[in-house]
Amino acid sequence: MLKKEVKHPDKQSHTGSYSAGVIAGDFLFISGQGPLDLSTGEVVHGTIEEETMLTLSHIKKITEAAGASVDNIVKCTVHLQNIQDFDRYDKAYASFFKGILPARTTVQSGLSDGIKIEIDAIVYIKNNRTDQQFI
Repeated sequence: MLKKEVKHPDKQSHTGSYSAGVIAGDFLFISGQGPLDLSTGEVVHGTIEEETMLTLSHIKKITEAAGASVDNIVKCTVHLQNIQDFDRYDKAYASFFKGILPARTTVQSGLSDGIKIEIDAIVYIKNNRTDQQFI
């Protein structure tokens, strides 16, 4: 199976032993993203709504770098620092998507650096890709 790395177009430096995204077959697998300022690598602390939207914007940019759109996101896994933030995060999350929402799992997790949220995603990309060698 051929795999291809997809990088976040705005990320200045690498922060760990992982790829931001990997294309395998007809899917893009996006690693967990959090509320980071990508020019500095620093955490952007804010409300759960602000951290949710910033995190989703990173997922959007990686998705677009692979030639797809957020409409092609089929599954998200969400880690919340505090499950009591669920209702507020859920409203922000739902406002980001148009049409059919992705399947989703949300769990409470111990997150580092005081972040409130981390999200990973699976994106169907077959009909959107321009890199024919991977179709």
